[in-house]
Amino acid sequence: MSQNMPLTATHWGVYRARVQDGRVTGLEDFEQDPDPSGIGHGIVDALDAPSRITAPMVRESWLTGGPGTRTDQRGQDAFVQVGWDEAAELVAAELTRIHKTHGAQAIYAGSYGWASAGRFHHAPSQLKRFLNCAGGFTRSLNTYSFAAAEAMIPHVLGSYREFLNTSTGWRSVAQDGELVVAFGGIPVKNGQIESGGTGAHIQMDGLRAARDAGVAFVNISPLAVDMPELVQADWLAARPNTDVAIMLGLAHTLYTESLHDPDFMDRYCVGFDRFLPYLTGALDGVSKDADWAAAISELPAEQIRALARRMAKHRTMISVSWSLTRSHHGEQPFWMGIALAAMLGQIGLPGGGIAFGYSASNGIGGDYRQLPGASVPQGQNPIDRYIPVARIADMLKNPGARFDFDGKRLRYPDIRLVWWAGGNPYHHHQDLNRLQRAWAKPETVIVNDWCWTATARRADIVLPSTTHLERDDLMMSQRDPYVVAMKQAVPPPGAALNDHQIFRRIAARMGIEDTFTGGMEEADWLRWLYDKTRQSAAAQTLNLPDWAELQDQGWARTAPPDQPTIMMQAFREDPEANALATPSGRIEIFCQTVADFGYDDCPGHPTWLEPYEWLGNAGQRHPLHLMSNQPTRKLHSQLDQGAYSRGGKIEGREPVTLNSADARARGIGTGDLVRLFNDRGACLGVAQLSDAIRPGVVQMSTGAWWDPDASGMCRHGNPNVLTRDIGTSQLGQGPTAHSCLIQVERFNGTPPPVRAFEPPVIRQRSPDQSRA
Repeated sequence: MSQNMPLTATHWGVYRARVQDGRVTGLEDFEQDPDPSGIGHGIVDALDAPSRITAPMVRESWLTGGPGTRTDQRGQDAFVQVGWDEAAELVAAELTRIHKTHGAQAIYAGSYGWASAGRFHHAPSQLKRFLNCAGGFTRSLNTYSFAAAEAMIPHVLGSYREFLNTSTGWRSVAQDGELVVAFGGIPVKNGQIESGGTGAHIQMDGLRAARDAGVAFVNISPLAVDMPELVQADWLAARPNTDVAIMLGLAHTLYTESLHDPDFMDRYCVGFDRFLPYLTGALDGVSKDADWAAAISELPAEQIRALARRMAKHRTMISVSWSLTRSHHGEQPFWMGIALAAMLGQIGLPGGGIAFGYSASNGIGGDYRQLPGASVPQGQNPIDRYIPVARIADMLKNPGARFDFDGKRLRYPDIRLVWWAGGNPYHHHQDLNRLQRAWAKPETVIVNDWCWTATARRADIVLPSTTHLERDDLMMSQRDPYVVAMKQAVPPPGAALNDHQIFRRIAARMGIEDTFTGGMEEADWLRWLYDKTRQSAAAQTLNLPDWAELQDQGWARTAPPDQPTIMMQAFREDPEANALATPSGRIEIFCQTVADFGYDDCPGHPTWLEPYEWLGNAGQRHPLHLMSNQPTRKLHSQLDQGAYSRGGKIEGREPVTLNSADARARGIGTGDLVRLFNDRGACLGVAQLSDAIRPGVVQMSTGAWWDPDASGMCRHGNPNVLTRDIGTSQLGQGPTAHSCLIQVERFNGTPPPVRAFEPPVIRQRSPDQSRA
């Protein structure tokens, strides 16, 4: 019977919806998924929770005073409910005003966020198509996940995404690998997620198969839980942010003990001769040996040397976690990881080399053939202005200021309107109190969302959208073999519309409806996307059923490759015919292009650069290093209001893990309400004591909806009130959340109530006031 239930798809899996009397009463896990995630079930009670937005809303001060009125009251003002005619008219008029007065470059619609898994109803794509039809906008580049790598690795390997999407599969590791050394671990909780959706979770099975085949694991992380217990990993509890120093110590041992592969370096790499004087100390008088690395990482020097010898003796896979990029100088760990793997000479071999983040998402390490899934065409943006994605607060605060990014000298635009659809910057950005101050700069903020996130509460105009259970769509992901025909299970509540409908209404007001829709209805778009994907797949000998069969079956699965996926195998077999897209066609251990940028925070070869905040410079005021990693029971902040996420909280707040000795020194016990703080902010959490975390380190996951009191302290437990908002380097300009020092103390006052999931004050228009 369950297979007659409508299918829906999310970034955390595929589910079937149980519907009774027009309401979703539960979800059932997809029958094809061997390890389903519980995250998806969190939407059931959230669909009609008080946090749901069911009608267009306008901030009261903006409505009465116009754009730019009392922008400091965003997040505190009441909202006025309006009809769709009035909402569309207000938005169209404001866009027209901005265009005439300031130009389209004054509109920022980077709109970063994971949005939904549907291929058509992808909110940022719909927003950008609409704005391109209307004259353009200032955009953003790269992601919060690994911005530093997105900028850095193309200089080293010629591409980042190509090799991210072709990481050596677990099948190859199990068949031919002997040792996996994971910098930042392999956190299977992150593997619940895949961008665009996933039909079957494979990370646990992949790890289990490798372990059963005799592969050994080493977890280099301050958190033991960054590796599942089933692989029985050796835990090297290094100081946070010291991975590059450890890699250099390993590399020095390989070189001085002649354990490296000079033939591989000569044939496949350039620049090792330029890197070597730095490694040996000939350049600066400091030998980057194991003793030097031990003083920085606080791992025993002999342990580092022994690991280097072990790596040289065995077929070794080096995994570098995405989290390593989200620290100060986050470009360096991936670059140095590539250099270390190159010295071992195993890149392109079965079961060896380097992988960019096993279990950072479900598809990394999977055996699949990349599906050429079609996307909604966004059209041409006539505005050639952009910022690195994590520099939004800098942009809003400093219009006209110059900044460096990946070899370019750019200038921040003067933004007057911000439009967000499908994301929540008040989750993923750093130093939220700073963001709040910057957020007051634009004259108008528009948000499309289905629930009252911290971002929606800080908008001037809120346009209520639908969830994946309230519309038809298609799940097609580049890193997943499943295609799913998503079916609407229930109608949207109240006046909520899907994003395409929202933009279509506004486009009609602006006289660009036909341009935006392309003359097609939603059903036509879905058929067009699938047919285009099917044609492209057939050209790659990937067979998909026809449209009618997909609709009847509900899902399809592409055949796996005949041979295991091995990253850079073709390059190794013939580096001339399969040259990399670098200036040399080789792996660039030293990169002249980067060196010529002249950045003091990102030189021309992998380098240990001291972070602005780490345990090596911690003082008495803020002696603890905060690790704000990804949550277990949600994707970022999505569905934090749902029962599944709330089930992981303690008395409504986020848990905080401390080492037992650190807790005892502060008089903190398990279950105590604690305050985490530094000069940037403070938040509350509930203490959990553990010896599976390195002394001096505190762990608090991200994702709690920001809930500040009058002083800016988050009552709910969002650690991004503590993190610093500064770029990784002038090259990458990525986020640096994982370089953060704090203090923790017991909170002895009356616990303040958590109000994160309560809606703002909403006023109804009187009949004579309404223009709807």
